[in-house]
Amino acid sequence: MSDNNLTNKAMNIKSHRLSKKEIDDNFSDLHAPLSAIEALIEADRCYFCYDAPCTKACPSDIDVPGFIQSIRSDNLTGAAEKILSENIFGGMCARDCPTEELCQQACVRNDHEEKPVEIGSLQRYATDSVLNNGVQLFSRQENTGKSIAVVGAGPAGISCAHRLAVLGHKITVYDAKDKLGGLNEYGIAAYKTPNDFAQQELDYILDIGGINIKTGMQLGKQINLEGLQEKYDAVFLGCGLGTVNKLNLDNEDISGVVDAVEYIANLRQTSNKDELMVGKNIVVIGGGMTAIDIAVQSKLLGAEQVTIAYRRSKNIMAASEYEQALAKKHDVQIQYNMSPKLLISDDSHVTAIEFDVMKSQNDGSLKASGENITLKADVVFKAIGQKLVTEGLTENNSLEIEKGRIVVDEHRKTSLTKVWAGGDCVLDGDNLTVSAVQDGKLAAISINETLTQGA
Repeated sequence: MSDNNLTNKAMNIKSHRLSKKEIDDNFSDLHAPLSAIEALIEADRCYFCYDAPCTKACPSDIDVPGFIQSIRSDNLTGAAEKILSENIFGGMCARDCPTEELCQQACVRNDHEEKPVEIGSLQRYATDSVLNNGVQLFSRQENTGKSIAVVGAGPAGISCAHRLAVLGHKITVYDAKDKLGGLNEYGIAAYKTPNDFAQQELDYILDIGGINIKTGMQLGKQINLEGLQEKYDAVFLGCGLGTVNKLNLDNEDISGVVDAVEYIANLRQTSNKDELMVGKNIVVIGGGMTAIDIAVQSKLLGAEQVTIAYRRSKNIMAASEYEQALAKKHDVQIQYNMSPKLLISDDSHVTAIEFDVMKSQNDGSLKASGENITLKADVVFKAIGQKLVTEGLTENNSLEIEKGRIVVDEHRKTSLTKVWAGGDCVLDGDNLTVSAVQDGKLAAISINETLTQGA
């Protein structure tokens, strides 16, 4: 590993816990794609509701009954166009959206049967068709002569860049990493996006043209917001959250206490997952999607005992019921009301972690019950959220920041003239790919109106 503090210093941390074939099998596609017959049968289950609740539940405003009707007519290009015109990352969102909490939860079939229409699978069926066959659905309008800087090549930034490029603007995307994709490339569990799908989808999106890419460019180092404002007609910030929160425990920097986000990124980039260092007894601190992803992937790499410890109760855990069930299906233990108290180490490597068992008070606050639980651990993953890095962002300007995030209006406009923002870096974001894509789209529409109509 690079600098993520996970080495073979402890006896129980090692690579090759499973054979390469076992690991390759474990990280194969989480859900097999629908066949043509299966897709037609599933599409026939749709009621094609007027004022469809599934569309209302979709953060990116996709006409769900409309694209399903196109699938029924065997018009996959038409179906894909309905999806991608609203959500250019429709292929990735078909794989990683929490559909059980969004469109499929709203499906009217839930009122009549146990099972909603498999909207996510149908969306994948339609979008895979155009991506696999290289059917480009978009073209650039005449050059407007306007130039826009986009900071961050994740879902928000690339969504914004694509929409603006279609409208004829010249776009320059800046990203700190050498590889584009942001969360889609580095942050989503590997078993949800096998076969390098993130890069395949990105290549399709950038094929529109008019998007200049500059990698290795980090805010606060090679670029800053003030300079971008001077150089471009508009700036979009889709810079995400650059650093992780701390547990705030003594000796937190000891060996074996690891940033889950960094480990997942390394896992996504390695070509030989069987060579990754993996612990025997793993404790994950957190309650969101990252906690579930690192826990499940640790089991898939061969860890024997994996426990997620969440500070609050089950009913307010950020990870969905589906994700929690997925973790339990892979024999991950989830313990609630556990607040980390003490890291126990031997020879500067973590060996266990002690928790306060918490009790909820009438006002919703938490209080230690006086009971403690200690879990054996040769690896402790921190998955307790990330925070915005403000270097290069807030110097010499009045960019409004609240609760550590950038404040935007309904058009994703910030407090600064010429600057818009979206994705994880903005206040009240919900950390979903689909929401980041929507932010980028709405910002692009607003930027275009401002630059062409003076709105």
